[in-house]
Order: sequence, then C-alpha cells, then structure tokens
Amino acid sequence: MSGAMSWPFLRLYILALLYFSANAILNVIIPLRGESLGASSTIIGLVMGAYMFTTMFFRPWAGQIIQKKGPIKVLRLILIINGFALILYTFTGLGGYFVARTLQGVSTAFFSMALQIGIIDALPEKDRSQGISFYSLFTYIPGIIGPVLALGLWQTGGMNYFSVLMIGIAIVTGLFGYSVKMDKRKEQEPAHGNTGQTLNMWESFGQLVKNPFLFKCSVLMLISSIVFGAITAFIPLYAPQLKSGNAGLYLMIQAGVVVVARFTLRKKIPSDGKWHSPFMMGTMLLLALAAGCVSFSVHGGAILFYVGAGLMGIAQAIVYPTLTTYLSFVLPQSNRNMLIGLFIATADLGVSLGGVIMGPIADFSSYSFMYMICAILGAVMIFFAYDRRTFPVRG
Repeated sequence: MSGAMSWPFLRLYILALLYFSANAILNVIIPLRGESLGASSTIIGLVMGAYMFTTMFFRPWAGQIIQKKGPIKVLRLILIINGFALILYTFTGLGGYFVARTLQGVSTAFFSMALQIGIIDALPEKDRSQGISFYSLFTYIPGIIGPVLALGLWQTGGMNYFSVLMIGIAIVTGLFGYSVKMDKRKEQEPAHGNTGQTLNMWESFGQLVKNPFLFKCSVLMLISSIVFGAITAFIPLYAPQLKSGNAGLYLMIQAGVVVVARFTLRKKIPSDGKWHSPFMMGTMLLLALAAGCVSFSVHGGAILFYVGAGLMGIAQAIVYPTLTTYLSFVLPQSNRNMLIGLFIATADLGVSLGGVIMGPIADFSSYSFMYMICAILGAVMIFFAYDRRTFPVRG
C-alpha cells in the first residue's frame, strides 16, 4: 500500500483510534454520572462542553507551536498530559471530571493538530483529502463499540472496570504514541496565494472574518458542530424518553455510518481546491434532516430515531474532511497551520456550544424542542453553503 494508506500513516491513524477511544466511553458515562448526582442539563452541558471549549482556545497556539517545534516533540508531551487526565476520572467526582475534561481539551488541541499537520505536510495534494478522511475515520471507530461498552459498565455497576479501562487506555496510547514517526515531503509545493507574510497570533483571528474562504468554512463548521455537540451531550438522557430508544445503539449506528461513509466516500470528497456548492448544500440538508428525525422521534418512535443516527453519521463523515481539505489548498502556506488551527477551533467551539447553549434550552423546554432548533440551524446552512463562484485556487 502507498500514499495515505502506507504503513507510516496507518500508525498515525491507529494512534488516533487509541487516543479517542476513551472519549467514546466518557461521552456516555459523564452525562449518566452527572444525572445520578442530581446535576441539571445545564451543568452536564458545561462539563461536557469544557473539553471542546478548552480545545478551541488552545488550537491556534497549537498550530503555531507545532510549526516551530515539530509535531513529534509536542505529541510526546501531550500523551503524558492526556494520560494524567484519564487517570483523574478513576477517583474523582463531577468536579474532578470538569478538571479532567479541561486537561483533555488542552491535550486534544495539540494532539489532533500534530497528526493532521503531519499528514498534510507529508502527503502530496492528490492524496490530501484521503489522508484527512482516514484520520477522521479512525477517530470515529471507537464510537462503534464505546457507547455500548459504557452503557454496559453503567447498568451493571462495573465502575471499577471503568477505572481499569481508563488507566489501560492511557498506558497503551502513551507507549504506542512514543513509537510513531512523521516525515515531511522533501519538496513542499508553494501554496497558491502565498504572500510570504507571516501573521502573528492576534492578526490571525481577524482572518476569520477577512478571509472569505476561512469565513464560509468556519461558519459551516461551527453550526454543524453545535448539532454534533448537542447529540453527543444529551442523547444518553433523551433516549430513555423514547419507547425502545437506546443511546448506545444510536451512537453505535452513527459512528458506524461515519466509519463506513468515510471509507466509501473518501475518493468523492473534493481535493481540487474548488468550492462545490451542491455538494455542501446536500451535506447541510442531511444534517437538518438528521436533527429533525431525532426531534420528531419522541412522537414517531425509535425507527425515526435510528434513521436520524444514520443521516447524522453521513453528514458528520463528509463535512469536516471536505472543509479541511479545501482550506489546505486555498490558505497561504506561511500561515496555513495557524489558520487551519483557527478553523478547527470553530469546530471545537461548536461542539462545546452544543452542550453549553443547548443544555439550558432543554431545561426550559424539552430535548425534542432543542433538537428541532438544531434542525432549523442546519436548514439555514443549506442557503449559506451556496455560492455562484467556484472559489478556485488562486494562482
């Protein structure tokens, strides 16, 4: 195998799988644990949202530091911090969970940037979208088994096994991570539109508005991630309200569809540096339909609930690698890592807001109403994704 499927890249994907396996379990355990301690949806949303909010805050700095120090040095330090965070879950309560989520957020900001920058730098342009898709695919594989395993641990009172599992994941991920290598291509292509001027950190934030490519992608990613975050944070609490509703099965279907779609559609994701309006509008339509199915399932039943899981999985499989690949072409080489870090930070912010904002909405109304708000947001993005221009790579 060669290109994005060669062994050096497979090692990076496997590391991503190990790293994110803990989250697949924690995304179910934390809401259930919070509810058992009497926490409101607002508090649970804050704890869940702390992870991605911290990731968002550190993401731009991660891109800048990795560009200076190199991904390997940063990666090895981050694996130690992540291991400490996972161990915190084994002996603390909800307050400790908040601290652990914050530490995980810092770790993930640097971890995911290190791997993605390593992949982008090492692959030729024609393989870039496949590399990002495979990375994203492997981060979702744990979501197939993790939620079911977490529910099993919770329902059988096996929290001692939960502690052993967290410690085991921390050790295995750390040991495997220390063995990976990342190599840059010897000849880096100059980015189109490269001005040769390097922005400082604060100037880069202005590019979120000034750069039309970054602005459009960031808004689409932000809104999509709000929907994804609301699903992750509250499905374990919403599913019991449905007849035959099972949160573990929902999350397993969604993650399974993400994995299958990422693999089967990897060559369909545009990797030409052009904006494809119909493709993105269709993706936003899937997102809106998915959230709508979840919302109406309280009346329509579990089948609609699980159809929503499938549609959500397809949307989730497409939106991130498509937008990330597009930006890897159109952003200037001198600031690409930092600006991609800002873009990914909008995804982190969206997931965080999915818990922080949608939690109070659910408290004041219902989970069904909250998911309908998510569907409306997705529908608005259908129109936002349209553009008569193809946004070609600038030369």
